[in-house]
Amino acid sequence: MTRYRKPATPGSRYSTPAGELRLRAELDELWRVLRPQVTKAVQEAAAQGDLSDNAEYRAAKQRQEFVNARITQLKQRLSGLAM
Repeated sequence: MTRYRKPATPGSRYSTPAGELRLRAELDELWRVLRPQVTKAVQEAAAQGDLSDNAEYRAAKQRQEFVNARITQLKQRLSGLAM
């Protein structure tokens, strides 16, 4: 028995105009609203001092990584849309 798994089939490249608007709205909110807030939270947590023992800093960095990953996903999804 092998551990090989077939790669997952990519999702549909098609979307409705309403679906595209929802994706663009989410991207816009992440980029213009949430990302600056998270960046500010990381800066404030880093200013508290020792980063190796700072739970707020680690949580803020994880949130920042999640937001950046979601932005990347949305950009890729929107660039590959066909309607």
